[in-house]
Amino acid sequence: MTYKTEYIASTHHPDEFWLEQARNIAWFKPPQKGCQKTDNGYYDWFRDGQLNTSYLALDHHVKNGRGDNVALIYDSPLTQTIQRFTYNELLVAVSKFAGGLARLGVSKGDRVIIYMPMIPQAAIAMLACARLGAVHSVVFGGFAANELAVRIDDAKPVAIVTASCGIEGSKVLPYKPLVEEAIELAKHKPQACVVFQREELIATLDEEIDYDWHALVKTSEPVPPVTVDATDPLYILYTSGTTGKPKGVVRDNGGHAVALYYSMNAVYGISENDVFWAASDVGWVVGHSYIVYAPLIKGATTVLYEGKPVGTPDAGAFWRVIESHKVNVLFAAPTAFRAIRKADPDAAFLSKYDTSSLRTLFMAGERLDPPTYYWTNEKVGVPVIDHWWQTETGWPICSNPVGLEYMETKPGSSSLPTPGFNVKILKGFDTQQSPGEKGAIAIKLPLPPGCLSTIWQDHQRFVDGYLREFDGYYSTGDNGYVDEEGYVFIMGRTDDVINVAGHRLSTGEMEEVLAAHPDIAECSVIGINDALKGQLPVGLVLLKDGVSVDEKALEQDLVQRVRDRIGPVACFKRAVVVNRLPKTRSGKILRKLLRQIAANESITVPSTIDDPSSVREIESIMRDKGLVKEPSAV
Repeated sequence: MTYKTEYIASTHHPDEFWLEQARNIAWFKPPQKGCQKTDNGYYDWFRDGQLNTSYLALDHHVKNGRGDNVALIYDSPLTQTIQRFTYNELLVAVSKFAGGLARLGVSKGDRVIIYMPMIPQAAIAMLACARLGAVHSVVFGGFAANELAVRIDDAKPVAIVTASCGIEGSKVLPYKPLVEEAIELAKHKPQACVVFQREELIATLDEEIDYDWHALVKTSEPVPPVTVDATDPLYILYTSGTTGKPKGVVRDNGGHAVALYYSMNAVYGISENDVFWAASDVGWVVGHSYIVYAPLIKGATTVLYEGKPVGTPDAGAFWRVIESHKVNVLFAAPTAFRAIRKADPDAAFLSKYDTSSLRTLFMAGERLDPPTYYWTNEKVGVPVIDHWWQTETGWPICSNPVGLEYMETKPGSSSLPTPGFNVKILKGFDTQQSPGEKGAIAIKLPLPPGCLSTIWQDHQRFVDGYLREFDGYYSTGDNGYVDEEGYVFIMGRTDDVINVAGHRLSTGEMEEVLAAHPDIAECSVIGINDALKGQLPVGLVLLKDGVSVDEKALEQDLVQRVRDRIGPVACFKRAVVVNRLPKTRSGKILRKLLRQIAANESITVPSTIDDPSSVREIESIMRDKGLVKEPSAV
C-alpha cells in the first residue's frame, strides 16, 4: 500500500486497520475487537486479546527457528567490551532472571523499578518483568536520590534492580549509595534490591534487603511467560510535568506490541535480517521502544551502546559502531550530531570507517535544525529523516514512512502524520487552522494503539493534562503548522517544559530547588536557545530583603543543588540575580515574556502587567549577562 492509502485506511477505518495489523504478532488469544471506550471515558485497544510481550520478543523467534540469530549486541567503549546475545541466549538469561524475581516475591501486576546503566542486564530486567506480567519502571541511571525516591513512592515497587555503578566518561559513579538514600527518603520501602556487580566497582550489600544478581540467577529456575490481557500495563515511564511532580505514563501490552511491530515496518523499513541501532538510553522512551521492544518483537538485531557520540574516545565513535556491527538504520538525537559536528566539522573521522551498511539515519527527541540536517546529509550520504513523537505516544506521530514509500524530505519539518495519527492544528476551542497557520497540535481521538492509557494512579491528571483543552482530541502541548502538502512543522512547546538535548525537563521542578535556598525570595527558570543542546535552563533569582551575597558563589551553590536534586541531565549552569521579575497584578510571573526576551523576539507586554518598567529593567540585565540569544534553528 502507498502512504496515502494506508493513512486513509488507518484514520477512516481504525478498527479494521489495526485488527489487520494485530494479526502480525503471536497472541495467546487473538483479539476480535479493536478500539473500545472505557468506563472512564477514554479508549483502549484489543481488550479481549491475551499475550505476553517477553514471549513475542524471544520465545516466538526461538520457536520459529531463529534462535541462533543475534538478538542484542552490547558495545561499550567505556569498558572496552563487545558482547553478543543470540535469541536463544537472551531467552535463557531473561527466563532465569524472571525466575529470580519470582523467588523474591514479584508476581503479575507488581511493580519493579530498574535503575541501571546501559548494560545488557537493563534490557534483561525489563524483559523479565514483562515475562512475569510485572510492571517495570525504568529510572535513568544516575538520577538524583530525591528523584528516585519520588518514583519509589509513586510506583510502590516490590523490588529495585540496580547495578553497583555507572560509568560517565572516565568517572565511575556509584549507584548503590544513591539507591540507599532514595529508599531512606521514600515512605514506601521495597522488600528487595537486586544488585548487578560490575568489575569497575563492587558495592557492599546489605544482607537484609540486597541480593547479588549472579547468585540469584545461579540458584533460580527459568520460568515460562505469564498470560496477560492486552490492556494490562507493561511499564510506567516517568516524564516531567509542569507542576514539578513527575507523570507516570502507563503503556499497555497489546496495543504497544502491535504499534511497535507496525512501526518497524512502516516507519523504519526494518526486516528480520537488519541491524537497528537506537543511540539512546533505556531510561528514556526511545530506549524502551527502539532499543528493547520493537527490534526484538520484529526479530531483528538491536544495538545497546554504552558510550557517547564524542569523547569515547573521539568523534568517530558512531562511525566505528556502524562499521563494527554493520548497522542498517541508526536513530539518534540531533544533539549527538551537533556534538560530532562541533568536534569534527569536516567529518575527518568518518573517512576512517566503512559505513556502507547504513541505509537511513533517523533523528528525534528535539527538532532537527536545518544546519544539522544539511551537514549530516552531506557528510553521511544517506537519507536523513526527522520524525516527531513523545514519551506519551511511544512511537512516531509524524515520520517519513520509508517502509511504505520514501517521501520528499523538507528540512525543518518532521514530515507527514504517521498512519494512525489523525493530526490537526487547532486554535480556540476546536477551530481547525488552514495550511500555514500556526496553532496547537492535537490528535483526534481515539489515539492509535501503543499510546499511553493513563497516568499511573492519577487518571484525572491525564484528562486534565491531555484531553480537556480540545474536546475529542489529545493535546500534544506543542505548537506548529501544516503546509499545503500536509507536512507538519513543530515550532515549540506550549508549556514550561524545556527540551535539553532531547530530554524534556520541568522548569517548575528546577524553580522548586532554587526557591528552597535560604537567600532566595523568588525565582523563575526559563530555557534559552543553545546551538548544541537546543535549550539550556537559566535561573533568574531575587534575593530576600537585606541579604547580600557573593553572586558567583551563590550561582555555584544553586548549580550544585539542582545537580543534587535533579541530576546532571538538567545542564543547569547559570543563575543570575535580578532586582525584580515582571508580573501580572495578581502576582504571576510572566514567564512567556521572559522567554521572548531571551529568544530576542518581539515582546508582547500584556495589559495585566503590574509595572511595565520592569520589562525594560529585566531585559537590560539579561542582555548584560549574555542571556539574550538570537533565535536558533532548534
